[in-house]
Amino acid sequence: MPKQRILQPTTTPEEKEEETSLRPLTLEEYVGQTEMKSNLAVFLGAAKKRSEPLDHVLLYGPPGLGKTTMAFVIANELGGHIRIVNGPSIEKTGDLAAILSELEPGDVLFIDEIHRLPRIVEEVLYGAMEDFTLSIMVNQGGTSHAISLPLPPFTLVGATTRAGDLSSPLRARFGISMKIDYYSVEELEQIVKRTAKVFKTPIDDAAASAIAKRSRGTPRLANRLFRRIRDFATFYELDGIDEKTALHALAALKIDELGLDDIDIRYLTTLIDRFHGGPTGLEPIASAIGEELGNLEDVYEPYLVMIGMINRTPRGRIATEKAYRHLKKNHQNTLF
Repeated sequence: MPKQRILQPTTTPEEKEEETSLRPLTLEEYVGQTEMKSNLAVFLGAAKKRSEPLDHVLLYGPPGLGKTTMAFVIANELGGHIRIVNGPSIEKTGDLAAILSELEPGDVLFIDEIHRLPRIVEEVLYGAMEDFTLSIMVNQGGTSHAISLPLPPFTLVGATTRAGDLSSPLRARFGISMKIDYYSVEELEQIVKRTAKVFKTPIDDAAASAIAKRSRGTPRLANRLFRRIRDFATFYELDGIDEKTALHALAALKIDELGLDDIDIRYLTTLIDRFHGGPTGLEPIASAIGEELGNLEDVYEPYLVMIGMINRTPRGRIATEKAYRHLKKNHQNTLF
């Protein structure tokens, strides 16, 4: 089994409780995603003025960018409670019925990984989203018949890292669809400084900038790096985090100035040295470095593409000129 990667954007068990204390509760506190926040402020304000539930919201984008946090913000701004479930955990229509029946007027139901809902469950969700009615089949005395139960008005917030995997009927039932993008270095610096205040750990501007530049545009990774660097500061009995401490910790964690770790470097080195820079398929790369195909495609490659290290082409993956320069590699052929 591959070792836990510090730059893995999924949440670790250690972080689940800590993320609650780090989450902003209002749109004003939420850092970044300016255009999305501006539009949401209008939609939320209009819904409250009309005393109506907010239309259902689909949030999509890479992991770790704040989709769950935004669901909490929406619930808080609406003044309702939030119920959180994971798509794959809703295996039967009865599971969904139990969840929906517990909702109160104005609540937010947040379904993470909504693209992984079983189709039979998804179809029951349609009526709940459209007219707040739960229609299910019940079996009595060996015969089945449909029953319809009214539901309180609620807002469904769905989150997915793979918007293309959503079925067309489900996607069409979301009145608001928003993409969450990677964050700028400046925005990540704000997040790091806010996290430092929450943990009561002083940090200077240079250290916050060093963390932000290596966080791959992802708040979750910025907070994780901060926690690990904080461990170094605590171990060495320092009063806070300065640039020297941050750089020492980042070097120990094998994270370079572009936010690449040893797995990224192995990917790029293998692509250049073994496959002559490409083009080559993803399967040979995954096999060569001992990583799962899905992890490479969903977790590692998006950032490598974003910063211009590789190109995905119909013929396969190709290392870019920037990758050769960063690794100080010479071209081995003329296919580039």
